[in-house]
Amino acid sequence: MTSYAQPVESFDVVVVGSGAGAMTAALFAAESGMKTLIVEKSDRYGGTSALSGGGIWIPCNSHLKRKGGSDSRDQALTYLRAATRGEIEEERLEAYLDLAPKMIDELERISHVRYAVAEKYPDYYPHLPGALAGGRTLDPELFDTSRLGEELEHLREASPSTLLMGRIAWTARDAHRAMARERGWRVMLLWLMLRYKLDFKWRRRSRRDRRAGLGSALVASLRRSLMDRDVPLWLNTEMRELVQSDGRVTGIVVVREGRECLIEARHGVILASGGFEQNPALRARYLPAPSDRAWSATPPGNNTGAALVAGQALGAATEGLERAWWAPTISVVGEDKARGVFAERAFPGAIVVNGRGERFVNEAAPYLEFVEAMYADNARTEGKSIPAWVIFDGHFRFHYAMGPLMPAQIKPDSRLPREWRDRVYWKAESLTALAQSIGVDPEGLTRTVARVNRFARDGKDEEFDRGGNVFDRYYGDTNVAPNPCLAPLAKPPYYAMRLDAGDIGTKGGLKTDGSARVLNEAGEVIPGLYAIGNCSAAVMGPSYPGAGSTLGPAMTFGYAAALDLATQHRRASA
Repeated sequence: MTSYAQPVESFDVVVVGSGAGAMTAALFAAESGMKTLIVEKSDRYGGTSALSGGGIWIPCNSHLKRKGGSDSRDQALTYLRAATRGEIEEERLEAYLDLAPKMIDELERISHVRYAVAEKYPDYYPHLPGALAGGRTLDPELFDTSRLGEELEHLREASPSTLLMGRIAWTARDAHRAMARERGWRVMLLWLMLRYKLDFKWRRRSRRDRRAGLGSALVASLRRSLMDRDVPLWLNTEMRELVQSDGRVTGIVVVREGRECLIEARHGVILASGGFEQNPALRARYLPAPSDRAWSATPPGNNTGAALVAGQALGAATEGLERAWWAPTISVVGEDKARGVFAERAFPGAIVVNGRGERFVNEAAPYLEFVEAMYADNARTEGKSIPAWVIFDGHFRFHYAMGPLMPAQIKPDSRLPREWRDRVYWKAESLTALAQSIGVDPEGLTRTVARVNRFARDGKDEEFDRGGNVFDRYYGDTNVAPNPCLAPLAKPPYYAMRLDAGDIGTKGGLKTDGSARVLNEAGEVIPGLYAIGNCSAAVMGPSYPGAGSTLGPAMTFGYAAALDLATQHRRASA
């Protein structure tokens, strides 16, 4: 380690990373009276959080109570135990359930962050004991980004896939209403488009919507809250290593403005810099094969595992490094990262097949389990399921979105970029011709479509029971009967799009306790070092219990870390 005579600057707490977990931790640290700094290696703040749906999975939240719903700690703990399969320490599960509701209540009290309950969004595993049919996921309210002033220019732009027509902000509740085609959905979309178009003053300034939604709203509201407290956020500042003194982490070495310097952290360092999915060497070492960072839906150049490597250098224990927050992705010509395919797989009239033309999973399954099924079938078929292919017909194309393709009634094929043909989507007048163009067995695909068409008529998926539970039906079309997730593929032309085994981040990392303190191989706390978010081993273990199971724990354990540091600060000030 390089020796430094003195730090460039000194703070009580230094937070590495600028996603929702990092900013939540910094906000609570500052609120406790600690001098706090956030460092971010990118030229944009917000990390993967800014590209996300922004939802947080919070059992027993007060929002649900105000809506008249019900939940209990015992019920939630029963569900988490079942979902995590006994692989996570009870202490961490209980810490999450105890702290998460307090975190969001306190956050809304001291900041500009506002959430609403997603009443209809079910837990991802409705078959498990303790699951709820809605209410545990909270959805960010829209945020007026003009309140950020010049800091808006440094906010990582939302992914086009999270915006209406790639441009207009909306909530997850709005998106669900449109995708499920619930009553009044057309009027709602018209209102959203008019709101955007008629904002003439803002339109003269930017094509960006004045309002931010989803993860962008969460990050923007957190940033405004930090600005209110004059908490500095240094961009283009890359952490190189952790600094220890007498066994305690006391700072970090960073590269800023082209030179290395030491930043002192009197009470501690909170690592919140994401996972390692953008690091090819670490992917090759830990994740299942095949693996490619180009399949990830996270920002290129970020999330390269700096926190993991720095923690390991100090003897930190790790856990779950073979796991990721899996999600199938589509690569789009001209875009620097892949797009996750989350809801569209449940829409009626689209199926997913392997190279044999066979289905291998319930298309509407949670995205983590969907990609796990891709890997399992890829092993079974000797490489035929990565990539997989989503297949749909002209009726689906007209009515529904798929990845970057808006419904043809809004954006027909004639208006799609020419370079997308046979690179983003494939099109043919027959299933046989389509299969040949993508290297899928034509006879297998024809048999599969005939079988699915029969399932659609009967309303029962005899292979994978698609549409057979409340989670599947959440994104189904409420106007399609008898099964809102099943419709025949019978109207030419036919379409195909490639699905890769993508992710929205890795979920294994530094092992921590219920206060987010990093542990060494002996299970002892490394003093002064905390880890939250995807650079820590996920409290959800092998599971994805519900929408917001990434950000919810990141923010909750950021709160936990700040509480622990505040205790040290009070002792030092006494």
